[in-house]
Amino acid sequence: QVYLVESGGGLVQSGGSLKLSCRASGMILSVFNSNVMGWYRQAPGKQRELVASISGLRTTNYADFVKGRFTISRDSTRRSVNLQMNGLKPEDTAVYYCSTNYSGRTLWGPGTQVSVSS
Repeated sequence: QVYLVESGGGLVQSGGSLKLSCRASGMILSVFNSNVMGWYRQAPGKQRELVASISGLRTTNYADFVKGRFTISRDSTRRSVNLQMNGLKPEDTAVYYCSTNYSGRTLWGPGTQVSVSS
């Protein structure tokens, strides 16, 4: 059974940093390396939105609101996708979710809360 689990959320002050990780448990390496992995977030009262994605090992895509502050990367050894978040702002407060497509369906992790105080 393949599932995603996020970790690394927490409470930080504005301008602080957090590193989120998403482990693709049970996913074989070849599949992990080829799957597009994405980080999304959803704030209260807002739609879930794409934060960043990674295709293959190094091809990345970022939402404008995080570009230059966040970095997504893939760690093949750990079968995890990381999101380094720097310069956090209160508007970054949200539940952050990891997602990928696997066996014809979209998988989501349970999410990890990121809270940024003013």
